[in-house]
Amino acid sequence: MRRGGKLAGSRSTQVFDDARALAEAAAGQVAEAIASAVEERGACYLALAGGETPRGCYESLARPAPSRAVPWARTFVFWSDERLVPPEDPASNYRMAREALLDRVPIPAGQVFRPPVSAPDPATAAERYAGDLERLPKGRGGWPRFDLVLLGLGEDGHTASLFPGDPVLKERAATVRAVRGNKPPPDRLTFTLPVLNAARLVVFLVQGAGKREALARVLRRDPELPAALVEPVDGELRFLVDQAALPAPPPRTCPVQGEGEFQEDTSTLT
Repeated sequence: MRRGGKLAGSRSTQVFDDARALAEAAAGQVAEAIASAVEERGACYLALAGGETPRGCYESLARPAPSRAVPWARTFVFWSDERLVPPEDPASNYRMAREALLDRVPIPAGQVFRPPVSAPDPATAAERYAGDLERLPKGRGGWPRFDLVLLGLGEDGHTASLFPGDPVLKERAATVRAVRGNKPPPDRLTFTLPVLNAARLVVFLVQGAGKREALARVLRRDPELPAALVEPVDGELRFLVDQAALPAPPPRTCPVQGEGEFQEDTSTLT
């Protein structure tokens, strides 16, 4: 099965000169993915990433030209993870996305599904957010099927709030779990791996020399790193990276070609 000229189950890596070029290209690809989902299926279910890396993408997407290409009225926004802090807290993933993107585009408020950080306890928050995911179409195995999931990569190889060694990596029943991260603030919600792997398209945004070692291990499919366990079952996986994050030497099976070109990637480093 192909979508947008790519074979379902494919992996690709795309390299950009710097963080700005990465952000602008990512914004264009997000806009295209949303528009394609709405055209093909009538709606787009989008999961945003937290942290600082996606901020540039969101700010670029909010600019007039890319924003006009997005059918916001048919877009439904979620978060792949969230810190259990108030929505105005500087550490809030919701706050970052709201300031960088959502307050600047015409998306209906009722289509933004903010994680319920005010729930009485983390387990209840996870249960409530899992209820919000019930509105999504179902994929293989009955898992909610996002059209697009954006993810970042931590220097320790974590993604969303899935950290190395956490038992939640073995979760095969729940869609959302409460976890304690190894970096502040510790209490968090996160999508589980089956939800990430049910997506039609997963895009990792990776920038900075500090991510180089983790990216190399992820591209080698090192099972010790949670990010390496993201392998869409019936979808596409893309890595958008800047030159600073590119492992050296680059993967022989993933040569750096011109900007804007995708390469099929078996992701084996030597």
